[in-house]
Amino acid sequence: MTSLFRPAVVVFGTLTLLCGIVYPYAVTGLGKVAFNEQASGSLVTQNGKVVGSRLIGQSFTSPRYFWGRPSATAPMPNNAAGSGGSNQGPLNPALTDAVKARIEALRAADPGNAAAVPVDLVTASGSGLDPEISLAAAQYQVARVARVRGIDAARVQALVDQHAERPLFGFLGEARVNVLALNLALDGNQR
Repeated sequence: MTSLFRPAVVVFGTLTLLCGIVYPYAVTGLGKVAFNEQASGSLVTQNGKVVGSRLIGQSFTSPRYFWGRPSATAPMPNNAAGSGGSNQGPLNPALTDAVKARIEALRAADPGNAAAVPVDLVTASGSGLDPEISLAAAQYQVARVARVRGIDAARVQALVDQHAERPLFGFLGEARVNVLALNLALDGNQR
């Protein structure tokens, strides 16, 4: 029995050491050397202080800022430790009520805007952490942000255009805007 048990323990210990310690540290080290910014979380700093990540959305609720996509993470929005969708289907009354409430909040923040509300401003994604919104969602908010900040809408639209990320190779994905980068540029442009 011992002759069968000992090799199993040795293989288990060796694989645990290799797969549980050596491999993760090697991959992390290689990532830090080859892709330091990405391996460090794509952190965004301003004046030497970390203000967010390019990969995880933040909740902006002031009308002075562009609002991102709603988050369904718990116990708070954009919680990277609780990534996941709401799992509410299109016929779920809770989803319908949430979407209606989000539309009402958008309309209350910008009562003069009669345009159709882009879907990504009222529905959460599968991860609940989206840092980006569509160009349509950004353009929907331009007039509100310009009015509240007291600046020309053309300046705000120029910032949206400047921060727009086009589809990969011109056709893969959708044109989008990183909300944190846009709001930081907006604050910097205000001065």
